[in-house]
Amino acid sequence: MTPDLDLIVTSSGDVKCIYGEDLALHLLGKLTIKRASHVEPDAQGQWLADMGPSGGPVLGPFLTRSLALAAEHQWLSAAGF
Repeated sequence: MTPDLDLIVTSSGDVKCIYGEDLALHLLGKLTIKRASHVEPDAQGQWLADMGPSGGPVLGPFLTRSLALAAEHQWLSAAGF
């Protein structure tokens, strides 16, 4: 299941969203892409979502990468990214 894509238009006219490939974002104009997290396996083969680049916690461990990505998306959405 693909998460919903929320586009946030700021008062200065910038558009923010959690990057996905469901929409050709380049059609909106020049892109600036910033890393929001690191989703990586740990030494036991479970997955962690390190939200440090966004000022958040490490989420997990999760049994699968897709679960870690879903938690990452949920955290970013709740944090207003």
